[in-house]
Amino acid sequence: MRCPKCGSENCQIITETQTSGKDYSIGKGLCGWCLTGGPIGLLCGFCTGGKKTLSQAYWICNTCGKKWRA
Repeated sequence: MRCPKCGSENCQIITETQTSGKDYSIGKGLCGWCLTGGPIGLLCGFCTGGKKTLSQAYWICNTCGKKWRA
C-alpha cells in the first residue's frame, strides 16, 4: 500500500473501535426486583441490549501521518 499524500510504502493498518450505550439499566433492575420480589431481579438491568460496538479499519502512513479508510 502506498500513501496517497507522500507516496511512502511505510504504512500499516489499524482498527479503531467505538462503543456507545450503557452496560446496566437501573430502571430495568428495579423493575426486575419488583417482578421477582428479590435480588435476582436486579440482574434484569443487564438485559438492556443497548451497548453497540462499531469497528473501522484505517491505513496510517508512518512517514507523514496521513490516515485513510481501508
